[in-house]
Amino acid sequence: MRTLVLALTAATLTIPAMPTPASAHGSSYHGKTWRDSQGRLRCKRPNGTTGLIVGAAGGALIGRAIDTRGERATGTILGAAAGALVGREVERSRKRCR
Repeated sequence: MRTLVLALTAATLTIPAMPTPASAHGSSYHGKTWRDSQGRLRCKRPNGTTGLIVGAAGGALIGRAIDTRGERATGTILGAAAGALVGREVERSRKRCR
């Protein structure tokens, strides 16, 4: 029962973090922008490193809590990998420049 509750909790924390499609009208980016030599609009966007680290740490903790049999290393490693991917994608999708 505990494993089921932890799995559902992890799933509910992940679903709101899914990226949403950007709107076609306007831009939500309010950071530094500039024009390159061809006249295209460029902007400074996060590369996702912070989200990767935080996601990996959180995913490792959740994976360790869910995997309660044996050494628990498998759950920790898989949780860290999944958390890192989700955390990086969430951070990179926050700011749009178009």
